[in-house]
Amino acid sequence: MTSTDLTAADYPLSVNRPDLLHTPTGKSLDDLTMDAVVAGDITAEDLRISPDTLKLQGRLAAAAGRRQLADNFTRASEMTAIPDAEVLDMYNALRPNASSAAQLEELASRLEDTYSATTCAALVREAAQVYAARNLLAEEA
Repeated sequence: MTSTDLTAADYPLSVNRPDLLHTPTGKSLDDLTMDAVVAGDITAEDLRISPDTLKLQGRLAAAAGRRQLADNFTRASEMTAIPDAEVLDMYNALRPNASSAAQLEELASRLEDTYSATTCAALVREAAQVYAARNLLAEEA
């Protein structure tokens, strides 16, 4: 069975498909032991979720018919490549009345061009359309 053959029965991956899970540095779940921590072989980066794991979770959600959750996992996988400060800036930019249509389009373009975050960019563009329809965009400067 490959990762493309995932079904809802594979959930949770840590129990049913641990062979598919790896840290961002390539360690397997079996490598994450207290002995490894004590030996200094585990770093903070090893404890972060990897984009591949988030994509797998998205596939599980899609297999279970939970399309919106699957989309959230896809966006989360893209966001792992975006620096934390940029994520906070995005959060603030997406608040109602915080950004103009042009500023949101600039954000969406940056997400696509700099981080290849196409589903995140699509969400920003969708938010801009909804904000425009509801009069929630900031005034153009």
